[in-house]
Amino acid sequence: MYRHFPTRDTLLEAVYRTEVEKLAAAERKLAQDLPPIEALRAWMLLFVDYIATKQIIAPALNKLVGGPSKAYEASRAQITGAIHVLVERAIESGDIRRDLDPLDLLRALIGVSNVSSSPDWQQSARRLVDILITGSRPKK
Repeated sequence: MYRHFPTRDTLLEAVYRTEVEKLAAAERKLAQDLPPIEALRAWMLLFVDYIATKQIIAPALNKLVGGPSKAYEASRAQITGAIHVLVERAIESGDIRRDLDPLDLLRALIGVSNVSSSPDWQQSARRLVDILITGSRPKK
């Protein structure tokens, strides 16, 4: 491993960056393969998995020299970009109401993950995805 990663810190950053890149790439693939609302739901479920992975490596990332902010800043742009694209597509299709802020969906999922002391937080977050999708539909 150290042939490719000279330090433990560079290995951790690479793992984190890879997870974020997978999430960003999933947006493009899901948008291509699924109807807008289904693509958004599927991506949000992947985001829950991403949060779980991030929680596993977060303690080590937080100990990086200079802190994790550099790694987090780059990931933030990719993640917010991905959800913005998916939400805009769902708005255009009429599946999601026009006043929805994509970041509200992320905040809700991140919020439930911050209660991760509960052993079933991930199942709760997955249920929350469906609640959020239902609540994001246009009013009739």
